[in-house]
Amino acid sequence: MKAIRRFTVRTVLPEAIAPLSTLATNLRWSWHEPTRRLFGDIAPEIWARTADPVELLATLTRGQLQTIAGDAALVSRIQELGAGLQEYLSRPRWYQSLGSEAPACIAYFSPEFGIDAVLPQYSGGLGILAGDHLKSASDLGVPLIGVGLLYQAGYFKQSLSRDAWQEETYPVIDPDGLPLSLLREDDGTPVEIRLPLPAGRQLLAHVWKADVGRVPLLLLDSNVPGNDDAARTITDRLYGGGGDHRLQQELLLGMGGVKALRAFARLTDGIEPEVFHTNEGHAGFLGVERIRELMDSGLSWDEALVSVRAATVFTTHTPVPAGIDRFESAQIQHFFHAGLAPSVPVTNILALGAETYPGGNPSTFNMAVMGLRLAQRANGVAKLHGVVSREMFAGLWPGFDHEEIPITSVTNGVHVPTWVDPRIVDLARTKFGPTPDWSEVFQVDDAEVWGLRRELRSSLIADVRRRLRTSWTARGAADAELAWTDDVLDPDVLTIGFARRVPTYKRLTLMLRDPARLKRLLLDPERPIQIVVAGKSHPADEQGKRMIQDLVRFTDDPEVRHRIVFLPNYDIAMARTLFPGCDVWLNNPLRPLEACGTSGMKAALNGGLNLSVRDGWWDELYDGRNGWAIPTADNRATPDERDDIEAAALYELIEKSVAPMFYGSEQAAGDSTDGVPHQWVAAIKHTLATLGPAVSAERMVMDYVNRLYTPAAESGRHVAQDDHAAARAAARWDQKIRGSWPSVHVEHVDAEGVTDAPQIGDILTINAYVSLGGLSTDDVDVEVGYGRVSESDHIHDRAFADLTPAEDLGNGRARFTGTLVVDRSGPFGYTVRALPSIDRMASKAELGLIATPA
Repeated sequence: MKAIRRFTVRTVLPEAIAPLSTLATNLRWSWHEPTRRLFGDIAPEIWARTADPVELLATLTRGQLQTIAGDAALVSRIQELGAGLQEYLSRPRWYQSLGSEAPACIAYFSPEFGIDAVLPQYSGGLGILAGDHLKSASDLGVPLIGVGLLYQAGYFKQSLSRDAWQEETYPVIDPDGLPLSLLREDDGTPVEIRLPLPAGRQLLAHVWKADVGRVPLLLLDSNVPGNDDAARTITDRLYGGGGDHRLQQELLLGMGGVKALRAFARLTDGIEPEVFHTNEGHAGFLGVERIRELMDSGLSWDEALVSVRAATVFTTHTPVPAGIDRFESAQIQHFFHAGLAPSVPVTNILALGAETYPGGNPSTFNMAVMGLRLAQRANGVAKLHGVVSREMFAGLWPGFDHEEIPITSVTNGVHVPTWVDPRIVDLARTKFGPTPDWSEVFQVDDAEVWGLRRELRSSLIADVRRRLRTSWTARGAADAELAWTDDVLDPDVLTIGFARRVPTYKRLTLMLRDPARLKRLLLDPERPIQIVVAGKSHPADEQGKRMIQDLVRFTDDPEVRHRIVFLPNYDIAMARTLFPGCDVWLNNPLRPLEACGTSGMKAALNGGLNLSVRDGWWDELYDGRNGWAIPTADNRATPDERDDIEAAALYELIEKSVAPMFYGSEQAAGDSTDGVPHQWVAAIKHTLATLGPAVSAERMVMDYVNRLYTPAAESGRHVAQDDHAAARAAARWDQKIRGSWPSVHVEHVDAEGVTDAPQIGDILTINAYVSLGGLSTDDVDVEVGYGRVSESDHIHDRAFADLTPAEDLGNGRARFTGTLVVDRSGPFGYTVRALPSIDRMASKAELGLIATPA
C-alpha cells in the first residue's frame, strides 16, 4: 500500500532536555565535537548508523526520552551544551572588533553547499568550499547569509555494477526530516517566491532555512503546490539537467535568491545585505534582479549598473573555458521576454554575457563574463589560479597586460574544526592547553606522534573494509566470496589517498600508466604501499566513468586487491576518516587546470604529507619540507608524452623518496633504531606547524572581509548615499568617457636626458602630447611605464610614474610631463599610455579603456 501523503512528526522533548532540539537543528553540531559526543552517548547504535541528530531524536521512543531526562549527569551535559550554543550564537567574536566600515551584512550565493552528509546539497569542491566559508564566517562572527537551492535528490548516490561501471541513484530527500525550517509569513503560510516563465507559466518556490551556527542558509525549493510538473522539477537535482532546465535553476538561484533575502529581512527585521558575493557564475542573475529593483525605484540602467557593481564580489573557480555555463542568447531573450525583469532592457541583459572579444561566440551568453561585468571586485581561488583567470578573461580588458586584469586571488582554505580528527585535537589540548598553538608540536615525542598516526590509519582501514564489503555486496557478490575483504590493507603500510571528482583533467588513472610498475610498488616486499581511491564522475561524463571503470578493474585483481581499493559514494562522512588516515595525499592534475584543490589541505591539517603536481594551492605553499612536488612535463610534450613523463616521475618519487622515508630507510646519521621514522615525523610536525594557519578557512574569510567585502561595502555606500547621487554622477561620467574615448590618442612622446651612454641613476624627463577627444585633463590619467625590455621590446618588471598636465596646446590637445629614474642596467625602455581617471575607479583597467602611442 502506497501513502498518498508523507510528513515527518517532530519529537516533543521533556523540558529538562529541551535544548536537544536546538542542538540537533543548528548545524554547528557538525563541527562541534562535544555536541557530537553527546549524541553519540545518548544513542550509540543510532549515532553510529546515522550521525544525524534529527533522525536520532526522531527514532527515540517516549520512554527513552524520559530515561534521558531522568539521568542527572546527561541532563547537566545537555543544559551546559545548550547554554554554550546560545553563548556562541550571541557573544561578540572577531568581526565585532572591526570598525563601522565593515559591512553590516553580506549575502553569499552558491549553487551548492557542503555542510554535512546529512544535508546532501553538494557535488564536490565548490560546495565543500561554500560550506567551509559559512562555518568559518560563523566562527568569526561575520554577518553573512547563504543563499542556494534545495535539491530534491541532492547530487546522486554512486554505486558500481559488477563490471565496475558507475551507476547513479537519486533518493528523494524529505526536507521535513532535515535540519531545516520553512520560512513562513506572519500568518503561518509559507513564503512564496514567484518568477514568471514563458507561455504564461510561473515558477514558485518555498524557502527553507538551515542554521549553520550563526549563519542562516536560505535554500529555495520549487517542489511546491502551485507549480506545474515541469516547474516542480526545476530543483530536482544538482547539475542534473542542461539547457532550459539549468537556466531556470540559475534564474531561481540568482533572481529568486534576492527575493528570498528581501522576504527574510522583512520577516526577521534583519539588516539588508550591503555586499553580494557570487560564488561562481551560476548565481549571476542576482545582479539583474538588483538592477531591476533599482530601476523600479527610478534609476536608469547605467545608474543601477554602477550601484550594483560597486557592492558585488565575484569569485571564479573555473580554470578552463569549457567549465563555464553558457546559454544561447536566444534562450536568455526567450525567458526575459516573459517578464522576469520588465523594467530592464533585454538587450542590456544580453550585453552582460556577450562574448564580445576575439575568439568569443557572439550568439552565446557566458555566465562568468556576466559575473565579471556585474562585479567591481573579482578573484580566483589561488595565486596560480588568479594568473590563469587573468589570462583566460583578458579579452574583456583589451590593451592591458595580463597582470593588470582586475581579477585578484584569495586562496581557498578549509574549516579546521570540521576536518581535523578529534584525536589530533585531543592530543593538542592535552599538550598545549585549550587553545592549541601548533608551533609547539615540535615538543611532542616522535613516538607519540607516530603512534597516533598508526591509530588514525587503523581507523581508516576498518572503515575501508566495511565500505568495501558493502560495495561488493551491491555489485552482486555473495558473502562466501568476500572473506578477503577482512584483510584488505595493513595498518603498518604506507597509505596513499586520492579522492575527488573525476573529470579527465584530474587524471584519476595516471597511476595506472605503467600497471606493472604500480604492482611492484604495491607488492614491494620491504617497502610496500597501499592506495585508497574514491570519487564520482558527473553522470553525463562517459570518459570520467570509463576512468573509474579502468581503475576499479585494476583494484579487482586478486593479486593486488589487498593493497589498492576504490570506495564508491565519496562524501563528507567518508572524507572525515579518509583524510586523517592517509599518510600521503596524492594529486596529479594537468597543470594549471586545478583551481585550488583543497582536499590536500584537509590531509595536511591531520599531519598528512602532500604528493602533488604544483598546481592550485600547492604551487604557493609547497616548501620542500611538507611533501613532494611531482615534476611537470614541458608544454611542448604531447598529452601522451606528458602523462608518460609525469607518471614516471610519480613512480620514481614514491619508490626513491616517499617510501624509504616512511619506512625509516633514510634516517639521518645518529638517529635511533626505535622503529620510528624520525624524518617522516619531522615532516608531519613541520606540516602541522606551518600549513595549519595558511590553509585555514578562517584566514580565507578574513582575507575576503579585509580585501573584498569591506571595500565593496564602502563603494556601495558611497554610490547609494543621497539617493544614489554618486551613482548618477559616475554613470554620467562613464557615458562621457566611453563616448569620447575613441578620439583619445597619444600623438607623440619625447624624452630629455637620454645620453649616448645611459647609466643607472639617470633622470629622464618625459613629455607626452595627448589628444583628449573632448575630455578634460581631469578625466584622463597619463603615465609612463618603464623597465627591462625583451628582444621583442616587451617591457618586463615594469614600474609606472604619473605624468601631469603641463600645457594646454589648444584644439583639445595637452602636453603631460614627468620624470623617471633609470633604475636598472641592461636593455631598458619606456612607453606612455592614457587611461580614464583612476581615482574614480577600483582599478586602472575597470572600464577596459586605454590609449597608447600608435
